[in-house]
Amino acid sequence: MVNVNFDHSVVPKADNVPEHRRASAFGILSAIISSASVCGNLCARFLSISSTFQAAASTAAMAALYMRVFLTDSASNCNLSAPLLSGENVESVSSKKEKYASALPSLTDLFSFLKTSSTFSQAAVVAFFSNLADVGHHASIMYYLKAKFHFDKDRIADLMVISGVASSISQLLLTPILVPVLGENRLLSVGVFFNCLHMLLHSLAWSEWVSYGAAMFSVLYIFWQPCLQSIVSKQVGASEQGKAQGCISGISSFANVVSPFVFSPLTALFLSENAPFYFPGFSIMCAASAAMIAFVQSMMIKTPAKACTSIHVEVLV
Repeated sequence: MVNVNFDHSVVPKADNVPEHRRASAFGILSAIISSASVCGNLCARFLSISSTFQAAASTAAMAALYMRVFLTDSASNCNLSAPLLSGENVESVSSKKEKYASALPSLTDLFSFLKTSSTFSQAAVVAFFSNLADVGHHASIMYYLKAKFHFDKDRIADLMVISGVASSISQLLLTPILVPVLGENRLLSVGVFFNCLHMLLHSLAWSEWVSYGAAMFSVLYIFWQPCLQSIVSKQVGASEQGKAQGCISGISSFANVVSPFVFSPLTALFLSENAPFYFPGFSIMCAASAAMIAFVQSMMIKTPAKACTSIHVEVLV
């Protein structure tokens, strides 16, 4: 039940971490964010509503100040992979990295990435349907648990804490072990599959303990986000990490906007007395179906041969 979105925070890591270690690095970053989510849920669990908002605002201000003072934009090694958006080789791009670093991703950049790299296109599909499923699940689960099992906010917070702790431990301990063994592509598929499975269990839950058991699946489904970020980062050069991650973030944000318009009315319908048939978890099962589409697409991602830095990539826009 932890929805971790760290598209922009991975850019400095992608610039400075070798390709074969990026998934593990992103996993550690995801674990830190999951731990922060646990702390936030604990605050919501024990603090008053007004104090919770004050603590959140203060923490956000501290994070912005820390980022402004200590976080620098750097690209230590432009030879990690060839850029997709330019017709120049990596050496010529390195001299212009300040120009590219200041540019924001545009629709032109997005379509160029999609046309140039089939792997990027497939990753974009996975990002869209996975985020569509995640946000749909989050938009439905609280109302579903309250209607079916009479959960209050404290029990929902407990469920989120369990999920956050499990995902944090998994990212810190399992990701560095599993990435070298399975590879990022397979681990991505594993994460998306268990994301689908945990939604399916929620939709079919016949007892309260099933929801707690499904929350433990975060040990496995949390893998999909750092693996996807790592796969995307390898498709572009160091000077284009911000654009690539920004494009994926834009696609994910679009899914986040669309999802509530689809799943919230569906949840309201099937939790009401006017439901066409009795299935309180129908909207969550639909979210699981979206996650299954992402799983099928993730199985089709093939890692291309590593780009040679001396090869020029043709502009397709």
